[in-house]
Amino acid sequence: MKDHSGQVVLITGAAGGIGAAVAAALHRRGAFLVLVDVDSSDLDGVAAALGNDRVATAYADVTQREQLDAAVATALSTFGRLDVVLANAGISSGAKASTIRSAEDGTFERVIGVNLLGVWNTVRAALPHIVESGGYILLTSSTYAYLNGLANAPYAASKAAVEQLGRALRTELAGTDATAGVLYPGWVSTPIADVAFGGDDIATALVAKAFPTVLRRPISTEKLARGVVRGIERRAPRIQVPGRWIPISLLRGIVNPVSDALLGRDADIIRLTQELDERRT
Repeated sequence: MKDHSGQVVLITGAAGGIGAAVAAALHRRGAFLVLVDVDSSDLDGVAAALGNDRVATAYADVTQREQLDAAVATALSTFGRLDVVLANAGISSGAKASTIRSAEDGTFERVIGVNLLGVWNTVRAALPHIVESGGYILLTSSTYAYLNGLANAPYAASKAAVEQLGRALRTELAGTDATAGVLYPGWVSTPIADVAFGGDDIATALVAKAFPTVLRRPISTEKLARGVVRGIERRAPRIQVPGRWIPISLLRGIVNPVSDALLGRDADIIRLTQELDERRT
């Protein structure tokens, strides 16, 4: 177990799910934490569970740049530096799946606002201090960055864009002591994944039809956090957890066109998609 004593880590979306699990894992290794989330979340409860030792909190809406600037200022005023940032705040497209045709007005804008603009704001607010410390920024994307976004297009689009930000950022930082990486979680046992696993009958049927069983097993947030911590230790360019998705990512240039063709010809997929289209009408 690597010692993270003295490292100051800022995590957005820290009040639950992936963010809270990574915070707990890093805290056990001695890191100083700045936990960031919206003020309707139980951020103080997460801090209390960690014992409030080596922990600061900052309530912020990641779509508002000035609030991220304030969160970064909290890190600097409390701990004097900033070494690692996990730009992790994210939301799903909704409690029910939808197609592009049946999505409620405003869904796309809301998802892009949090998942993409929120990451942009986090990076922009933290970047000067990460460069100064020679630190590491990790952007939470998803396997949906390279999978077909059927019935989940706003989320998939946001995560594909986050991947591109992370790749560009790592290359742009090559002339500095700082660096960046992209996190690609597969199915994780969080509320975002609930839609695909019983929360929505049509979405559950689509996932069962589109993905083999081995890829449909959600992992715990604790298992994901262990992978994230190992990646942070290596300052990895890519962190894919669970690893069973790695071959698909590596072979996406072959897998994607084949998968798209198969999905577009499958009678059950077509029928289920039409049922989703009818939700709007």
